[in-house]
Amino acid sequence: MPIIRLTSADDELLADYTRLTDVALRVKHEPAKGLYIAESSTVIRRAIAAGHRPRSFLMAPRWLADLGDLLDAVGAGPDGDIPVFVGEPEVLEAVTGFHLHRGALAAMHRPALLPVAEVLAAARGGTGARRVAVLEDIVDHTNVGAIFRSAAALGVDAVLVSPRCADPLYRRSVRVSMGTVFQVPWTRLESWPGGLADLRAEGFTVAALALADEAVTLDDLVAASPQRLALVLGTEGDGLSRGAVAAADVVVRIPMAGGVDSLNVAAASAVAFWALRV
Repeated sequence: MPIIRLTSADDELLADYTRLTDVALRVKHEPAKGLYIAESSTVIRRAIAAGHRPRSFLMAPRWLADLGDLLDAVGAGPDGDIPVFVGEPEVLEAVTGFHLHRGALAAMHRPALLPVAEVLAAARGGTGARRVAVLEDIVDHTNVGAIFRSAAALGVDAVLVSPRCADPLYRRSVRVSMGTVFQVPWTRLESWPGGLADLRAEGFTVAALALADEAVTLDDLVAASPQRLALVLGTEGDGLSRGAVAAADVVVRIPMAGGVDSLNVAAASAVAFWALRV
């Protein structure tokens, strides 16, 4: 498949990349075709290093040299069968609907999600996960990506997302995470909040991060930190649901000063991950 030089955005071969708003991806591209979009050379490299397979590439001319080794390795370009679309910035913007300031995109085949028990068992070189983040119905892709980046940096072994949580592989989530969504094992829980009972059966203490009269402080939880801990984080507006709080073993709050009652969920996750790291 040769490198395909673009002179116009009107090419049906570019359907995977056309007007890539998050809504378009959610409604059309990703569920129907099993794809996600990796943006920037760093993210693309991390996706491929994690074993994900590219379907095609779209980039400005200058990135051909920067990504040449990667294209050769995966069988893209003149000597392979994976197409590489190359166009000037104004053409790329007409295709995608946004300024491609990081220069390169890749349409990636979406890997199948693993069962929860398998994800947990494989962590820490097969000794099993000790710290797990559970995301309930978080809808902002930026927050999801930021939580994954903190999880990768601060030693969280796996991330589990509720059935209605935003997809970690949406373009914005992947970009904000800087590709750490490929580094931290994750999967989706099939039932909610029933999945929390499954975690308890795996030996996890389930801690809900929420404002409640009976909540202990994060300092208290750190002082009596369980060997295996699942920290549950709630949606941006209302926080955790009553069902999630009721299903937890303990409710935890981060002590606040200055009359502030809570932090953004991504910021709160970073504080809790750091405090509870093992």
